[in-house]
Amino acid sequence: MTWVGNVGSAALVYAVGRRYGRAFFSGRIGRRLLSERTLAHIAEAYARHGIWGIMVSRLLPVWRAVVPPFAGMVGVPAPRAILSMAVASGVYYGALTFLVATLGTNFETVTHALARANLVFGIVAVVLLLVFVRWTYRRLKS
Repeated sequence: MTWVGNVGSAALVYAVGRRYGRAFFSGRIGRRLLSERTLAHIAEAYARHGIWGIMVSRLLPVWRAVVPPFAGMVGVPAPRAILSMAVASGVYYGALTFLVATLGTNFETVTHALARANLVFGIVAVVLLLVFVRWTYRRLKS
């Protein structure tokens, strides 16, 4: 069920990006967040890396949420985008399920490893958030 929900929500966000993405980034606020040059670069990256780029990006924690709307916005065909997102989500949740089933017999080891991973991910998330806020502030200020 998690996989179905993940793929379904990714497809929905893809559709919203496809329908409203260009219009949003053509508006006053959108132009300040992403320039036409940046949007062209994103479109070129999707064209260059294709479904493999989408699949690999969907496996990375920070980029998982960014892939669907931008794939829709730059016009990646729906079957290619959604299929590649579905495969990546299947690999992600399959690996997660396998790890939980394999490591579940040793709960203390798992909780210790997760605590360390959460600390690292938390630090990375705060750094990325600060970089994003600074970047956004500079874009809006200019």
